[in-house]
Amino acid sequence: MNNYCTIQIFNQQQWQDCAIVELMEASNLGWEARTRTSYLFEYAISYMDQRDAHALSFNFPVNVQSIHCDTWPAFLMDLLPQGFGRKELLHQLNFPENTQQHADWALLNAGASNPIGNLRIKEANEWLTKNYPNKIHGFTLQEITDRDEKFIESLASFGLFVGGSSGVQGEWPKLLLTQAHDGLFYLDHTLEDSHAKKHWLVKFSRGQDSRLEKILSQEALYMKVAQYLELNVFQDIEMHGRTLFIPRFDRIIQNDQVIRLAQESIASLSQRAGFGVKLSHNQICRLIAESCTHPEIEIFEYLKRDLANVALGNKDNHTRNTAIQRNFDGTIQLTPLYDFAPMWLHPDGIARTTRWELKDQGGSPNWKSVIEQVSASCDIDQQVLLDMFKAQLPLYSGLMAFMQQIGIDQDIIENSHYRIENICQQLSEL
Repeated sequence: MNNYCTIQIFNQQQWQDCAIVELMEASNLGWEARTRTSYLFEYAISYMDQRDAHALSFNFPVNVQSIHCDTWPAFLMDLLPQGFGRKELLHQLNFPENTQQHADWALLNAGASNPIGNLRIKEANEWLTKNYPNKIHGFTLQEITDRDEKFIESLASFGLFVGGSSGVQGEWPKLLLTQAHDGLFYLDHTLEDSHAKKHWLVKFSRGQDSRLEKILSQEALYMKVAQYLELNVFQDIEMHGRTLFIPRFDRIIQNDQVIRLAQESIASLSQRAGFGVKLSHNQICRLIAESCTHPEIEIFEYLKRDLANVALGNKDNHTRNTAIQRNFDGTIQLTPLYDFAPMWLHPDGIARTTRWELKDQGGSPNWKSVIEQVSASCDIDQQVLLDMFKAQLPLYSGLMAFMQQIGIDQDIIENSHYRIENICQQLSEL
């Protein structure tokens, strides 16, 4: 296997070679191996100093200098298959299911052919093309929703699960599907852009655990709650049977052409490679302030999301569940909200991993303290933050009634009640 990989970027309606990442140590060290990352000269002189969608990462602006890292560059972790997709691909590559970083380099060079965002690994696309020739097959909505996990397994037997979703991170079985003008759904990598009507991330139920089933079934309704709370929501999520259809926001169709936007996790933005990257909310707010085009707007959005996560028991707030979107016009902003669900129900007991440095109080923050911390960290006037928080009170005062109105599960409403009351009390006392 090569000790380098070629990164391609989708730019000007085509995949272009743009950079090389070289291993400076043995590949079996996985993401801990030292690396050198270099933009290709012609690409560099065309987009010099850009940090937007033309760049590998906000922290890797386009230039002619090679960048040496003690590990993989953090943005590569966003391309590396994880969760369910990782296990599937390990099987395809004849590794034991629980192989750790020893397999990272092989996984990257086979599984990063079609990740979220606008980057891919050229060698992974070549591996996919060689091992699984392009079989274009469309599925009806009924075929997808009826088969559930068996449907995924039938795809996996042809290697199609790997091609369709190995670049999607997370524990739930997922596929990247593109709906064509003929109404059928195709594996995203098999359909030419000219035929694309809409892009979907499709999430399937897993197993028979009623708690996991409830989490999945409530996610579409949670997104309606997010809209009510005036968070940045892209489009409605659709629930069909036991299958969730989530519209993708890293793809835009304009004039019958597909534009792929750069998406970068907060973990990558922090320049920390590896799994389980932990940051405080304070650190994340500073990263947003340093990177986003309109910092105050995006910090407000981030704060409103934490309010909502606390109120509704979405404890799964790790650093890959928030990301920035980098557009080709230079705009850098938070992506629309995603992975917003009642994760307090998870049988494994998900912990709230991202916390405020002061007075987080076991996941029930003191919001006056939060205002003071953000003001100090990000140089935002406290009164401006106070006004933003006070504006949330009417929304939270009516939240219980709205949840009842749209049919949120009664157990979830009862579980959320005391947290919503606590938020309303704190907001009224600001």
